[in-house]
Amino acid sequence: MTTGKLVSQNKQFSDDVKTIDAIIKASYEVVSGEKGVKRQWERDANLHHQKAVYSYFDNEKQMQATMTLQEFHKETDEMTFQTSFYESEVNREVRLYGNIAHVWSTYETKLQKDGNVARRGINSIQLIFENNRWYIISWTFCGETNDNKIPKTFDEN
Repeated sequence: MTTGKLVSQNKQFSDDVKTIDAIIKASYEVVSGEKGVKRQWERDANLHHQKAVYSYFDNEKQMQATMTLQEFHKETDEMTFQTSFYESEVNREVRLYGNIAHVWSTYETKLQKDGNVARRGINSIQLIFENNRWYIISWTFCGETNDNKIPKTFDEN
């Protein structure tokens, strides 16, 4: 069953979508970099299904917010113009069924490449396997707070 028109099948990035390990690794690489440096959005678009959605809890509005991949890129460009941003995975749990996968990915963010951890959180990433490759279909993230600590089951191995 086909779920929609594909965004991109860029052969340059074909290794990024062969396995769950590869697509998650690539997804962290595309958003990380120095202040003012454009992120790898063509590569990122290749990781995502055309109908992919990003979701997060908006602390100002006190409600869940969603955005398209293009909106996420725009928001990230605005942020990375002003600061360096390095995000890396510190733990992962994966559940598979048929052509779907759910990835719980605990992350940490640094605002300097070799700096201290500025924040942590958990990404809930849903993937589909279609046309002999993986696609990210949705990505929901939640940052750690004093009131919402990362449970030991999702913390570093």
